[in-house]
Amino acid sequence: MSGDAVRTVRAGRRPVDVHRPDKVMFPGGDGDGGAKEYTKSDLAAYYRSVAPFMLPHLRGRPLMLERHPDGVDGPRFMQKNTPENYPEWITRVEVAKEGGTVCHTVCDDTATLVYLADQAALTLHRWLSRTPDLGRPDRMVFDLDPAGDDFPSVREAAGLLGELLDALKLPSAPMTTGSRGLHVVVPLNGRQDFDDVREFARDVADTLAAAHPDRLTTAARKKDRGDRLYLDVQRNAYAQTAVAPFTVRSLPGAPVATPISWDQLDDPALHARRWTVADAVEQARTRPWAGVMSRGRALGPARRRLDDLLS
Repeated sequence: MSGDAVRTVRAGRRPVDVHRPDKVMFPGGDGDGGAKEYTKSDLAAYYRSVAPFMLPHLRGRPLMLERHPDGVDGPRFMQKNTPENYPEWITRVEVAKEGGTVCHTVCDDTATLVYLADQAALTLHRWLSRTPDLGRPDRMVFDLDPAGDDFPSVREAAGLLGELLDALKLPSAPMTTGSRGLHVVVPLNGRQDFDDVREFARDVADTLAAAHPDRLTTAARKKDRGDRLYLDVQRNAYAQTAVAPFTVRSLPGAPVATPISWDQLDDPALHARRWTVADAVEQARTRPWAGVMSRGRALGPARRRLDDLLS
């Protein structure tokens, strides 16, 4: 197929052109067991298939796009502002910033997902709040970041965090990041501002780290962490982002950030790159977060429970 080839994909009610569909985005590895090769067409097909499961986590949220025009081995750039040449049917939201505004892309439908794949937007990073009230998050995220590629420590930390959140009567759900760690996501009712949410998340993380100081830390500086797993709550801030559920990561083999159930955390074979564009849709069909994200809670009662635990 020539370099200027175009393949038209039906995405919901719209046809979307995928340019240079055979362009390799993820080169294959060498020998048996090497990473599989994936093209732009494969990327578009994945996002089209996963759209019914992914879009509920994207609608209304400003995005930061991680684009790799020449594939994962080429240069990367992060895009916040929506280019003027994007189709008019793609949703945008104007967000104030110091000295002006940023016009973020919002992904509300399958056609937008496929179009972003055509733009080589491999990874979608989403805000934790939605329009119209971007100052009040409806998600709280704990990012479990190991010192190395040590997933057993991640599984252990996630279990400890899940137990603490259960004690605070907060619903939560884990997600592999497609890289090294896990995110634990807590649905909120959207009534607290980012400062309150981040302060609460920090207090939860500090409580857990104080109970397990040899294994866990909230130290922001890498030199202060040693071999301990970092409980990162910094994403819980205005205009900060977290990788979206079911998004592809820009790593060999096209791993996917994949929601899992708490029961799946017990699988010793689980690791952060367990699912790829080849099989993440199968995991999505099991609906591992069924019912959890619709149970957004206020933090007031959880704050009182946490204070009681510390008293």
